[in-house]
Amino acid sequence: MSVCGVTLVFFMILDVSKAFVTTHSSSAVRALLETTTRPTCTLALLTDGTTSHQTLYQVFGPLEYPLGVFEVDSQDANVTQEQLSRVINEARRLRQVSWCVTVVVVSDDPAFLAAFAEWSLKGRLLVWSTKLLAVTHLPLPEVRDLLSTFWTFSMMNAMLLSLEESAGTFRCTAYVSLPYSARGAQVMKVASWTAESGLKFDPAVNVFPEKYLNFYGETVNVTALPYTPHWEEVMHQTLNGTLVKKYSGTDYFLLEIIAETLNFTIRVLQTESWDEVASLVEERVSFMATVFHNVLPQRLHRYDFSYTYEYGSLDFSAAKPALKPQWQSLYYPLSDGVWLAILAVVLFMPMAIYLINVVEVSSNLGRKIDAETNFNLVLGTLLSQPLNRKLPSSHTTRVLVTAWLVFAFIVGTVYRGNLTAALTLPKYPPRPETIEELVDSFDKITMPPFGREFISFFKQSNSVLYRALAERMSIVPTVLVGLQQASDNRRLNGGLELTDALAMKQYQE
Repeated sequence: MSVCGVTLVFFMILDVSKAFVTTHSSSAVRALLETTTRPTCTLALLTDGTTSHQTLYQVFGPLEYPLGVFEVDSQDANVTQEQLSRVINEARRLRQVSWCVTVVVVSDDPAFLAAFAEWSLKGRLLVWSTKLLAVTHLPLPEVRDLLSTFWTFSMMNAMLLSLEESAGTFRCTAYVSLPYSARGAQVMKVASWTAESGLKFDPAVNVFPEKYLNFYGETVNVTALPYTPHWEEVMHQTLNGTLVKKYSGTDYFLLEIIAETLNFTIRVLQTESWDEVASLVEERVSFMATVFHNVLPQRLHRYDFSYTYEYGSLDFSAAKPALKPQWQSLYYPLSDGVWLAILAVVLFMPMAIYLINVVEVSSNLGRKIDAETNFNLVLGTLLSQPLNRKLPSSHTTRVLVTAWLVFAFIVGTVYRGNLTAALTLPKYPPRPETIEELVDSFDKITMPPFGREFISFFKQSNSVLYRALAERMSIVPTVLVGLQQASDNRRLNGGLELTDALAMKQYQE
């Protein structure tokens, strides 16, 4: 359903005999939804199939929402896990095209709620803008345990509605978990509902409160690795001789300002690899990974991104090419085409002079000059040697030789001037300016460990050039190791900063 503004309501009842959808409970749920949900949102119900459509309509029918119903088989735990996985994946895709999303889970089974909490994290169903409402008959101790144990209920924008029935009196109480408060982590009551007084809110706590406006000085775990200039780590010696690790870099300074504003202390967890940096965030050990990360399809399969705050470019560094031997500089002053033209003229002129001389001698218009003398005349004058005394005597041959002397003077002057410049200013091979030239110029490209994701990304490309680039790429421990290899072995070191295209080409010594 591609409707902007979608409310996903997961309605799960595991036992019809314990069904709590009564007139009172449905009134409480409707009152809370009408308060927290926009009327333009869509309502999607998920049930185990044991609840009649009339009962569902009794609870949600009066609400003016577009309505959708999903069923999950809750009789078999394995089937339930499999179906929850598929449904949450579909719900996530729906959430990604929606303006507003509210997820309502209704269940009396703590195991089912725990499974939902687990799969909602694995399937990344929830983001902070997603509202989660869990409705249950569980006693208060189990409600508190759910809210404090599972990340989905404690750290996300979640609220739990407890339905209580005692001595003919029916009451609904809404609780939220506040992981950070002046008194530490605690479960707070935010609203209550009775048939007599309706829905009442606690003035001390907002419904779906913002949990992270103030951390009250708590310590927040983050993960990062040195990545100049975004994150740098330096060991600093204090006055008593103790070594203390100091952090700097653009990303660290940004995190420092956020910590000061939101009132929390930064604790950098020790990690050995970039995979561990991200994995600790996925495992909820680290609150965030605070180093520059590029958005790649492979990464989107593992975790979501917030907002892009900096743009990077795919750069590469290459060792300065080695100069050719000095004797080869004799060739560089002139281009290949000029050398071929000179060779052709050198071969043509002796033959032309000799043939004209033969015609003139047969007509008694000049003296005979042999072929060797003609060749020495042409080649010697090109190399700035003195003229041979056996010069042609006819006017036609002298005009041709004069033209050759002018040609030899011009070519010789240009060559000597260019030769002086080539010996003074060494000529390096042209640097690659396109991906095609990059692939053609280098046999090996190195990247730090995080480059594995880029290699995988390039291998999946439809471009032959990008796939060829991936075939040449290999992993080295650090950027500095790659640069050293580039310097020692004339290899290319790539990927200091990465985006969609090669934007800059940078050469280093």
